[in-house]
Amino acid sequence: MNSPWPLLITLTYVAIAMVIGLCARGVRANRADMNSLEEWGVAGRSMGPITLYLLIAAGSVSAYTFMGAPGWAYSKGVAVFYVAIYLAYLALVAWYFGPKVWAFGEKFGHVTQASAIADRYQSPALGALAALVMAIGSVAYAVLQTIGSAYILFVMSGGLIPIWLGVVLVLVCIAVYLYASGQRAIGRTNAFQGVLMLIVAWAVGLWAVHSATGSLSFAGVFERIQADHGEFLTLPGAGGDMGFSFWTTSIIVSMFSFMPPVWTQWMSASSARTIRRSATWLPTYYIVILPMVVVGFIGIYSLPELARADTVALEYAMQHLPVVLVGLLGAGTLAASMSSSEPFIHSISLSLSKDVLQPMLKLTDGVTGKLARVLILPIMFLVVAPLAIAEPGSLVMILLVGLGFASQVLPAFIGMFFWPRASRLGVMAGIVAGFLMTVSFTTLWPHPLGIHAGFWGLMINLPVFVIVSLITPATQAAVVERFFRISAPRGFTRLY
Repeated sequence: MNSPWPLLITLTYVAIAMVIGLCARGVRANRADMNSLEEWGVAGRSMGPITLYLLIAAGSVSAYTFMGAPGWAYSKGVAVFYVAIYLAYLALVAWYFGPKVWAFGEKFGHVTQASAIADRYQSPALGALAALVMAIGSVAYAVLQTIGSAYILFVMSGGLIPIWLGVVLVLVCIAVYLYASGQRAIGRTNAFQGVLMLIVAWAVGLWAVHSATGSLSFAGVFERIQADHGEFLTLPGAGGDMGFSFWTTSIIVSMFSFMPPVWTQWMSASSARTIRRSATWLPTYYIVILPMVVVGFIGIYSLPELARADTVALEYAMQHLPVVLVGLLGAGTLAASMSSSEPFIHSISLSLSKDVLQPMLKLTDGVTGKLARVLILPIMFLVVAPLAIAEPGSLVMILLVGLGFASQVLPAFIGMFFWPRASRLGVMAGIVAGFLMTVSFTTLWPHPLGIHAGFWGLMINLPVFVIVSLITPATQAAVVERFFRISAPRGFTRLY
């Protein structure tokens, strides 16, 4: 395909996203101080249900929906439906925990996940540790999205925009409006990106199915796969590397990873009821993944020699779909990448400033707010950009590695929502033990016995957490009580 239109449509989307992000401050620009952690970090806790719905949905339906998920369908088969289970769980988590987190923030003034942890355990050091561990998982996620963005520009330009330049272009765009408008920019751009992704995914999916089978039914695709490539429809998949153990433990690790941007999104809502309404609607959006997965299955027999599995949807579109639809797919895929990259970069900067540097350097809230905005630049260009340019592994595998590290903070949340006896030293010991185990089983002995490294981390993390908590002093009763009056109001007396 030699037409310039796909690239022009994709670049037009980038320009529109930048304008929306810069204008996100709106009328409030004259009176809202973007150097305030409350304003830049959680949008003044003012987002309504529709904006929050699209913010959470578009933020979780990311580059792996348009690239990673079709790529896994193409290379592994049904293992890809790990994503569907994970997304369904996210909606349940938002519905149950979201209102409680919002109440913590509204009553206690939290603006980050780690600040809530530090408050619950009365330990800035534990908050800093949680922020640093979560930052590793968040960086992995931001790298995933940035690689996805660069892929888009590389393919849409026919190779004229190399991966490294695509990484730089996308990060510069995000940096401009993220610095200017913070969480408000994320909310507004994700709302636009979410609508675009939903429309494009189904348009591309249905057109691809019609071009491959002559009908709009997905059944013909799977019937052909069953007849010619049946190994793709059962675990461990065509590559033989997605056995039941790894697939199952990957889901479990993902379920227990309370990623910081999601926490920040909950605290950005206008009320607890807003979060519950938005979470109730979330499953209606997650159907966006289905047509793109089907495109990946189509690629199994239509693009058998594809060099990069993650580009299967783009390659199929460029060979079989109209030029305008190819351009919209490029824009939609870039929207998916950017809508998830921006909240993770934002949360890393916000948490490192608030939870690590502020207590360490004794900074005021005003200085910390300014630092959070400035810090996005070195995070983007000294950490995310080099890792993205290096392209470390497939998109979904990067996601799983990041979630493995993030899940090690689980003890902090158990002590916040379920177990009043959890102690500062118990949580800290569990996180450190689990983190070291996850590092070892990610780098030195990758996923022993076919079990995800993050799950191995939790197997040592949780017992250490419980044992150390029982033999060390609990947090002050007054602090525990004010948290559990929110997180477990009816069961607090029985639990404690």
